[in-house]
Amino acid sequence: MSLSIRDVLLLPRLQAMRLRAGQAGEHQTVRWPYVAENESIAEWVLGGELVFVTGINQPRDEANLRQLVREAHERRCAGLVILTGPRYIRHIPDSVLADANAMGVPLIEQPYALPMIEVTEAIGSALVQAQLLGSSRQQLIEQLLDGNLADTTVLAHRADRLAIDLRQPRQVLVLQLAGTAALFRSFAPEMAETLLQSFRQEVLSQLSRSLATLGQPLPVISQAEQWIALLPAGEADALARHRASVEQLLHTLNEGDTPLRVFAGLSATCPQPTELPRGLGQARQALMAAQSFPERLGLCCFEELGVLELLVAIRDRSLLDRFLHTTLGPLLQHDLGHHAVLTQTLEAWTQVNGNLVAAAQRLGVHRNTLNYRMQQIQTLTGLDLNDAQHRLNIAIALMIWRLSTHNHSTRNPA
Repeated sequence: MSLSIRDVLLLPRLQAMRLRAGQAGEHQTVRWPYVAENESIAEWVLGGELVFVTGINQPRDEANLRQLVREAHERRCAGLVILTGPRYIRHIPDSVLADANAMGVPLIEQPYALPMIEVTEAIGSALVQAQLLGSSRQQLIEQLLDGNLADTTVLAHRADRLAIDLRQPRQVLVLQLAGTAALFRSFAPEMAETLLQSFRQEVLSQLSRSLATLGQPLPVISQAEQWIALLPAGEADALARHRASVEQLLHTLNEGDTPLRVFAGLSATCPQPTELPRGLGQARQALMAAQSFPERLGLCCFEELGVLELLVAIRDRSLLDRFLHTTLGPLLQHDLGHHAVLTQTLEAWTQVNGNLVAAAQRLGVHRNTLNYRMQQIQTLTGLDLNDAQHRLNIAIALMIWRLSTHNHSTRNPA
């Protein structure tokens, strides 16, 4: 269980603290308190810190406070606490509050009369308690996803003690981080590591915020480069709301200028907790499709898979490879030195049901160029593009190709 800005403000000994701006970020997770001693905080935070600004050792004028708000936003801090009183920082300028609101940075005012030792002790104790409870709740969720809790009596007792509602149908969401290798190729190792950790913190923060808006949030499970969340699916329009929420989450996370990107897969509804392992498998199958098919914009729901559900369920990979190379082998071999131009052309043609004008527009090429490529494709493959069975084989082979290119696979069949 995490500790949010809102939770901090509700702690019994901290009632004198007030959220002055950035209310939109009150669900952001606090990892630990940090007292800013330098003019800038950019080099000293990684994300998730609740930064305290006292003005005691470092003078803080309006320009510097605005700088700190901007840096807290850029470094994805949980929030900013400014101590006010007659000696150091007398009041928070309106421009600073406006910046915090515009950037969604929670800005809390703390009177100097409230001793810092009481504040940090209260937050530290709450963090320890939250981590202990959160660890127990995460453990139970992991056991549910693994299918390791067969005794329903024990399960019900533990869930009740940890405030986890097992009567609520759930949908499994899996997020996958991609682009780490490209990040380290683009930046120096130290900078790349800083960007990676900051981005991971942002994923968790944004995901926690989305879960809070959906209601009845449960712990997020982190496994390597994946995050797993259980979404409440009891209402009639829940699946549509979840899809819209995840689409917005991906849009927010993927709009940056680093190579890091996030993909998502959603399961079907799991009415009972014993069905969650199946839901996790479904979400990961949908995730594979989301990564493999760019037209899905990074998100796929299991119930949208169609024939892909059958393809990803085939465990003998050689069967799929054999079908792919039997159908499109010469074309794939030709494209090894041509950046998959003809394969992508055939895919665009298939997606618009053979409409040459629409395919040319999708590819951004002249109609004559497309005609020439289609003739090459027929010559290489020997396929009759007017034959319904051949078209079906092509469509299925292209799906397998997309699933293969996700793993950079160009293997020949065994």
